[in-house]
Amino acid sequence: MSLDVTPSIARGRLADRVLRRGPLEAVATAIIAAGVVMLMQPFSLTLYSWSFATTLFGTVMFTVVSKVRE
Repeated sequence: MSLDVTPSIARGRLADRVLRRGPLEAVATAIIAAGVVMLMQPFSLTLYSWSFATTLFGTVMFTVVSKVRE
């Protein structure tokens, strides 16, 4: 016989549902893709200037998120 000591309120927390590997990896991938698009567009020098930082942030985020629990 096992006892469930976790209250039912704590099971369905928003943070538990959002801070999971799948959604965070999708966000990191979208940030990387946005950085690559910013790098390739010919219209704005500001977007081009921030493209490397955006891509780097997405890559670091993906690396960190890959260590988060399933």
